Amino acid sequence: MTGIADAGRPFLTVEGLAAGLPRRLLDSDRFVRPARGVRSMSPPLSLVERAHGLTPVLRRDASFSHVTAAQLHGLPLSYAVSADERLHFVQPIDAPRVRRPGIVCHRVLHERAVIAVEHLRVVGLADTWVDLGELVGRGRPVGLDDLIVVGDAVATRLGSVRLRPVALAKRVRPRGKRTLIEALAEIRVGSMSPQETLTRLMLVRCGLPEPKLNQAIVSADGVFLGVADLSWEEQKVVGEYQGEEFHSGDDQRARDEVRLAGFRRDGRGVEEIWKSDLASTSARRACVLRFAEALKVEESTLDLASCEPRFFSRHAMELALQRDERRQRRRAW
Repeated sequence: MTGIADAGRPFLTVEGLAAGLPRRLLDSDRFVRPARGVRSMSPPLSLVERAHGLTPVLRRDASFSHVTAAQLHGLPLSYAVSADERLHFVQPIDAPRVRRPGIVCHRVLHERAVIAVEHLRVVGLADTWVDLGELVGRGRPVGLDDLIVVGDAVATRLGSVRLRPVALAKRVRPRGKRTLIEALAEIRVGSMSPQETLTRLMLVRCGLPEPKLNQAIVSADGVFLGVADLSWEEQKVVGEYQGEEFHSGDDQRARDEVRLAGFRRDGRGVEEIWKSDLASTSARRACVLRFAEALKVEESTLDLASCEPRFFSRHAMELALQRDERRQRRRAW
């Protein structure tokens, strides 16, 4: 078999017919059908392959977006969000809506920045972050801290937090705008993992000073000692999140021990954070108090109740309180 089928890419049935492939062959078990009207020599298994399988039936100005774009960019998503295996894409609002199993067509008024990822048209990082605001709300999978985690990853990738307000300002009344704006205030450049972001939020919300993220630590005599996940230069304290995905190997643990020993010899306090430190209220409070002692912050100045992760924005919580008050008044009548 030669020609279009040997190119290794999904193709439209009409392209196959035009190339001389018989209809009976195109409809046989020799080909798989990643989408209606599309044929491929092998079944699409990965997200990239599935996206390529859908591309032939999309408009040229369509781009993969929302959850699909976030996954293609490799952004950190919660389980609730990444469990959505549908393919999301955007196209202009005046285009007819596409209805196919396993896809979500978003017709949009405002243009998105588009980049190439794995030879696919994909909405850019900043616009993808804004699009995730559509998944905020009661019964929906994205919360405030989810947006901050993704926002930190985007800011670190782009090297700036400025592009997110620019992308947000281009939209008129985007869904989830209040939560996006609240998240934007807590997004920082430098976080290298969701756990680092969540640790920073926990410590700062409780009243501890804000750390620098993944900063190079240099000794008093100018020797480079390594990079610290969290660092407070004035107090000479560093915080290290010991994630299993980065620190489980023997070689990595040995390098970590050498690096942390160098921090300690330079007179710095080293506080390690483990997954278990973020797993419960008591563990989170104990972790905050450890850092408070290292940073010489009085416990009486802390708001330990703020160590809890935040799913709902302040606006959402205020609305919930107002609804509860109205219900109570109706019962009283």
